[in-house]
Amino acid sequence: METFLLPLSSVSPSVFSGRSSSCRSKNLKACHFPSSCDGVRVSRSKSWNILEKSRVRAIEPGSTFHQRNNPKFLANSASGNPLDCEPEAYKPKSVSDMVTKAIDAFYRFSRPHTIIGTALSIVSVALLAVEKLSDISPLFFTGVLEAVAAALMMNIYIVGLNQLSDIEIDKVNKPYLPLASGEYSFKTGVLIVASFSIMSFWLGWVVGSWPLFWALFISFVLGTAYSINLPLLRWKRFAVVAAMCILAVRAVIVQLAFYLHMQTHVYGRPAVFSRPLIFATAFMSFFSVVIALFKDIPDIEGDKIFGIRSFTVRLGQERVFWTCISLLQMAYGVAILVGATSSFVWSKIITVLGHGMLASILWNRAKSVDLKSKTAITSCYMFVWKLFYAEYLLIPLVR
Repeated sequence: METFLLPLSSVSPSVFSGRSSSCRSKNLKACHFPSSCDGVRVSRSKSWNILEKSRVRAIEPGSTFHQRNNPKFLANSASGNPLDCEPEAYKPKSVSDMVTKAIDAFYRFSRPHTIIGTALSIVSVALLAVEKLSDISPLFFTGVLEAVAAALMMNIYIVGLNQLSDIEIDKVNKPYLPLASGEYSFKTGVLIVASFSIMSFWLGWVVGSWPLFWALFISFVLGTAYSINLPLLRWKRFAVVAAMCILAVRAVIVQLAFYLHMQTHVYGRPAVFSRPLIFATAFMSFFSVVIALFKDIPDIEGDKIFGIRSFTVRLGQERVFWTCISLLQMAYGVAILVGATSSFVWSKIITVLGHGMLASILWNRAKSVDLKSKTAITSCYMFVWKLFYAEYLLIPLVR
């Protein structure tokens, strides 16, 4: 009814009042209407017929009013399309758009900085098992591909489970993640996480490498205990335990297990803990602690709300930030000393200069960070991950 009444709003109220001015005796002469009330009724009846015809024409398809009040035409008008748009304009988004959107959502769900770190670390550690040039063979690439594929699937399980457990927290800290933003339903997240964990274990079992399988299993256990909200679990609530979980996976399991996968399973050699392997494990212990501490600095707001007692919540952002920078500077100092004692001149030069440059770059970057800006802190955290990548480029050159 409201739609039908809209065209009549411009008509004078006297038409509907039942008190036409022609019926008032003092205006009869001025209006020159017939004195009979029958004349008034005839006049009013004609006026009503005219309005009725106008109303019917107004709501006919193709009329301006019909177009203005039809949702289809409103939508096209809002989008800047002409009113007589082609029917194809109303079709859903193209398949390519849907695929692009799906890839983008999965990209964010997988936490790509962790994916890059995992893949690069495995390749770097695998190179530590290379003793001669002939070791760089199809066998090497097959062994690396097996390890990287299985580890990346487990990585997706771990980061995905963490998002499933932190949906409400991520709505505050990381609203761009698919589960927090609503792009993924909880059921979709569970399906992805379960699928990747099963595929990871399946691949580890098919490959038949015990170091690889145990690396996957321990990562699965620690990653689950870290995130899942069950009695005696969700270890991320406890700052020290959370840091130990990350250190165990990033520093110990990645270095030792994947090295042993290449050394014993791929090459069939006895396990030997070389100087580069010991250096990599020690250095990455420092780095893993830094990542464990640093990742909570930009998340302080949500962690406070949901009772996550991270070091940042307990000690403050500034104090934890400079602790992280100091730990990395110490690690770079130790790396320079290790490089200086190398018996290989080329390794000595690369190790000393490389770590000296990284330490200098980190210090200059740290001094410019605005600790009151979440964006600046997050940017610096991602920069720390870039230093993490750079370290794995240097580790195979340590001798």
